[in-house]
Amino acid sequence: MCRKSRNCLYFIKEKNLEHKVINYFREPFTEKELKSLLIRLNKTPFEIVRKQEAVYKSNFKKSQFHDDEWIKVLIEYPNLIMRPIVSNNYKAVIGDPSQNILELL
Repeated sequence: MCRKSRNCLYFIKEKNLEHKVINYFREPFTEKELKSLLIRLNKTPFEIVRKQEAVYKSNFKKSQFHDDEWIKVLIEYPNLIMRPIVSNNYKAVIGDPSQNILELL
């Protein structure tokens, strides 16, 4: 778990919020799950791409993909997905900074 995810989890526990951790490296998103998450985030696939990752810079930086193509890339390379993502049934936020989680309350 990365530092940002640990900070986010600490924030959630500190606020005594009910939560479930999903490690999408071990439990990869399906296309349907990722599309649903993007709707709750109100973001396009490209907006949640971690552009500082080496795999992005070497393989995708100059790419002009449509949303469905980016979704396939994100499923194949989950390390490109911004994290942490915190979600409820209706809305999701990028949990960096951790205070973004308050938008879900």
